[in-house]
Amino acid sequence: MKKKTILILGAGFGGSTLLKKLQRYFKDDNENKIEINIVSDDNYFLFTPMLPEVTSGMLHPSDISIPIRTLCTFANFFQAKVISTDLEKQKVKIQQTFDQKSITLDYDYLVIAMGSTDNFFGNKNLEKHTFTIKTLEDALSIRNHVINALESADVEENPVLQDKLSNFVVIGGGFAGVEVAAEINHFVKDAAEHFYKKIKPENMKVILISARNSVLPELGPELGEYSLQYLKKSGIEVITNTKAVDAGEDFVLLDDNTIIPCATAIWAGGVIVEPIIESLKAEHGPSGRIAVDESLQVQGFSNVFAIGDAAYLADKSTGESYPPTAQIAIRQAKQVASNLRLMIKQNKSPEPFTYSNRGVMATIGKRTGVALLIDQKLHGTIAWFLWRFFYLSNLPTREKKIRVGVEWFLDLFFQRSEILTVGKIKGKKITELDNPIQSVFDIKSEEL
Repeated sequence: MKKKTILILGAGFGGSTLLKKLQRYFKDDNENKIEINIVSDDNYFLFTPMLPEVTSGMLHPSDISIPIRTLCTFANFFQAKVISTDLEKQKVKIQQTFDQKSITLDYDYLVIAMGSTDNFFGNKNLEKHTFTIKTLEDALSIRNHVINALESADVEENPVLQDKLSNFVVIGGGFAGVEVAAEINHFVKDAAEHFYKKIKPENMKVILISARNSVLPELGPELGEYSLQYLKKSGIEVITNTKAVDAGEDFVLLDDNTIIPCATAIWAGGVIVEPIIESLKAEHGPSGRIAVDESLQVQGFSNVFAIGDAAYLADKSTGESYPPTAQIAIRQAKQVASNLRLMIKQNKSPEPFTYSNRGVMATIGKRTGVALLIDQKLHGTIAWFLWRFFYLSNLPTREKKIRVGVEWFLDLFFQRSEILTVGKIKGKKITELDNPIQSVFDIKSEEL
């Protein structure tokens, strides 16, 4: 019999979960019947919920990442970028990351598990002048940049420029924005207090911009309001009902024409599907995600599945599409793995995907969190503990669980002292404004 080839595009939560499940289901068939190939831009799986803690030095990058090859018991891994996908001919063209060599992969079954990319809504200046928070490189770049801003602020004699270096703007009131703002707020104020003699901790300003009237809308109005008030109490300046519309080397412009001078701006304002997904010749949902049926099969192609951020499927209980979260990607991956086993080993029809929300959680400050578990609303230390327990238990290997657990335990007793930078530093050109925050119209009138 000719081998059946399963090709997985993407190695995030969905792709890596699918890989492990398929290798378990087909471990006795790999020599003669089944070949599994997986393609990813990066050669590691990243546990993204803990990424904000890398920006503050709480965790090391290797604590929340694992090489994909270590997950491949018999699967083949390709570190490459997907160039094109022909669903009719069942071929995918990829380009290797290192030598740019092009390879064409054939498949019998295809699973599209590629994640999303940052959505700047066509704003080139925001894209150019802000940091993003989706990859290890992003987290390390933010960390290096924040530390260098502190280094410069400590020796800056001009108080206006020192204020600008001490302003850290985070754009986006969702999970990523709130959690990275909370981590940076704790880190910079703690560092200023213990290591930088010429900077006052109270002068460190973390400013969170939310387009909605609150933060963390996924948690509902009650927990969203609690989070908003706690962030303000912890010293974070939260600006709601406002959008960032422009940015430069040392400022962010809001839609009410307010300029916020800053040396650091981080974008967490939304995501969009990868362009390669939008270009597929298949039916798409309103967000550009691939339309799938209740079994997660791409409509019109029974041998092609889409999961996670790439898939558009309406939840029957709400009528709304499933959000692009790690929880849903993992559950969909398990369903697709089960369906492929049914189709290949038992020649049966695939089963529909069902999902019940187990809850959502977020950390919003030092030993403080918020959690919505079914109908139970929790906040404070207990929610923070549940957040840590849940994500620690879901780390991919025992080694990672131990490493992160030890780091978290030590943080309860010792002062964070990781204020070193590693790698190249992106330079910043800082200019002086007469006022730390003023309207763009005031600046134009002064020029006239």
